[in-house]
Amino acid sequence: MFAFIIRIGARFQSVRKARVKVSSNQEDKVDELVHDIVEIGEEYEADVSGPVPLPTQSLTVPTRKAPDGEGSSTIERWEMHVHRRLVDLRDSERALRQVMRVHVPEGVDIEVEVSE
Repeated sequence: MFAFIIRIGARFQSVRKARVKVSSNQEDKVDELVHDIVEIGEEYEADVSGPVPLPTQSLTVPTRKAPDGEGSSTIERWEMHVHRRLVDLRDSERALRQVMRVHVPEGVDIEVEVSE
């Protein structure tokens, strides 16, 4: 499951800047998708900034192993890390259209903000 969110602050024809945010709990998938986006930007001669690694968000959930609770050794701690990257594309409508068509792996969220 993935999310593809597009926020348009200006008309699509007068694109000046597109900010692409990619996030997932699997770092290799995030890096692979960002690499594809940067290659598309360079292929269509867009001004590409990034990828910028954003801080990794760590989620920690302590749970009990058993319902009777025999001390601290019965507590498990689960962690999930959310890795995020940021890429800016400028002055290329063709590159943005190709970014919209890129294959997004399962478990990766991508958000595209378009502004003038």
